[in-house]
Order: sequence, then C-alpha cells, then structure tokens
Amino acid sequence: MAQVSGTGNVWNLPNYAGDLFTADPTQTPFLSMIGGLSGGKQTNNFEFPTGVLYDLPAATQPDISETASEAAPTASEISRAQETNVTQIHQEALSLTYAKESNMGRLSGLNTVGATANPADEKAWQIQQKLIKIARDVEYSFLNGIYQKSTAANVANHTRGMIELTKSTAGTSIDANSATLTKAMLNSLYKDMADAGASFGNMVLFTGSKYKQVISDIYQALPGVNLPETRNVGGYNIEQVITDFFKLGVVWDPFMPQDTILIADLSVIAPVFQPVPGKGNFFVEELAKTGATEKYQLYGQIGLAHGPAFMHGSIYGLA
Repeated sequence: MAQVSGTGNVWNLPNYAGDLFTADPTQTPFLSMIGGLSGGKQTNNFEFPTGVLYDLPAATQPDISETASEAAPTASEISRAQETNVTQIHQEALSLTYAKESNMGRLSGLNTVGATANPADEKAWQIQQKLIKIARDVEYSFLNGIYQKSTAANVANHTRGMIELTKSTAGTSIDANSATLTKAMLNSLYKDMADAGASFGNMVLFTGSKYKQVISDIYQALPGVNLPETRNVGGYNIEQVITDFFKLGVVWDPFMPQDTILIADLSVIAPVFQPVPGKGNFFVEELAKTGATEKYQLYGQIGLAHGPAFMHGSIYGLA
C-alpha cells in the first residue's frame, strides 16, 4: 500500500471495516531499553559530549634507587580529550480535509450490516502512526546512523550510531570476511573487549533474525543446555549467555543488519533530547489554515549518548 502524498481526502484515504494490521516491524528494542522517546538526557546545544577520555601510562616496575630518589622525577600529567555526538531533526506532517474527517461513516470495500470504520478517528490514528514511524527511524539511526555534523543551515545533523562507533579506530570490532558466526568468533570478541578496557556494566547483544537463530544453535549445543523442563515442550531460545567476563543478554532487533551483531553496554547509553522552548520535544502542533483542511506537524530533535567506543563491540561482514 502506497502512502498518500499531500492532503488526505474522502477519495484517496477511504475508510474500511475490519481489524488493522501491518507487516512492518514496530518493535524498537534498543530504543525501549535505553529509555524510549520519553526518558533520557536533555541538551540545549545540538552537539553534546559523549565522554571525556584519558589514558594512563603502561604499568611498569619502578627502578628508583635511594640515590635517585633524592631528586624529584621529571613532571608529567595525564591529558584528556572530549568526544561528542549530535542530535538530529525528526519532522513529520499530515493534512486532512474537513470533508474527510466528517465522512468516517462512508465505507469502501466489503461492508456488512453494523460495520464501522476502523480507525474511528482518522486524525488520532495518523498521528499515532507518525509517532511509530519516528520511533522506527530513531531505532534505525541509533544502530546504523552515520555521523555528520552540521556546518550550515542547509546541512543536516546525523547522529552517530552504535555500529559505526564500534568500527571506529577507538572501537572493538571483528571483520568476519563473509564467514558464518562461530563460538570461537564470539569468544574472540569478548576477549578483545576485555583487553580494550570495557567495564561490562549491562551487556546486551543485538542481532537480526538470522544470527539470533545461529546464536541459539551455538549455545544450545553445549552439554546440559538443552535439557527440557518437561517432556511435552520442544525447542530452545537462548536469551542470556554467561561468558568469562560478563553476563550477556541476547535480543532480536529487526533493525539490525543481517550481517552484523552488536554488543552494547546499556549502562553508558542514553537518548539525548533537544526540546524547543515552550513546546517540549516530539510534540504535535497545528499549522496555519489555508482552507477547509487541518494541518499538523510532529517535531523532535534527538541524538545518541553512546559512551566511549571501547565499552562496546561488534562483528560485521558475516555470511
């Protein structure tokens, strides 16, 4: 079904009786687990800090004699560097004629005595679907977003997503080179993250449908894992993995690329909202009237506070 472009009217947005369904995914597990569209941090600058990083010198054994200790060593200090991300604009609009809104009793398609239009309120339903669309776009951006900072009014901000973060020089990632995921590959990522300095606060693995099944296959094959609780239930669903370094939740996310798995420390991640003074964030407002139509826009600005890159990891380029 194509979207209606422009104003919805009696003829291009007909009413039908029956339950409403969509095959498009509406679950946004990553966004939901970090606070959704209502919880998180706020900023009044489209660029915001994601962390201030510093490095300690490598651990060594001191070699200071009593004689040498009579003089103070050469002074040294620990330097710091700030890392940032940006909020991006989400904006949607809808327009309905007065005639469309006053003809909800006019039904198209198959009609039976007593049938009523579903939805009963076109405006409310359209606004609800716009909010779902925004949540889907935010989920996609937080996982797959490619960073771009605005340099002029006609240049859009793009928030950095988790996958790009882990594949950066400061991140931890493994290129699978079109191989299928293995337990050895997962163990290698766990070790690399530990060696990189990850603190392992609240670790969750996000994956598409293919590798959700592969991960269950990998871990259910271990001795004792797939012993059934009863004799009339079959199958398995691995939702948590215990590694040498941390406990790991496993979540299917329909917005993850099928060739990538992401391990994210949710304890350092939050959405960042940039509210409009006097209006808030992700608000609906009526636009100026030019005739017998109602026009509305939905507007919000949001970015991802993802924490330091070394806290997370990914495997990409899977078969």
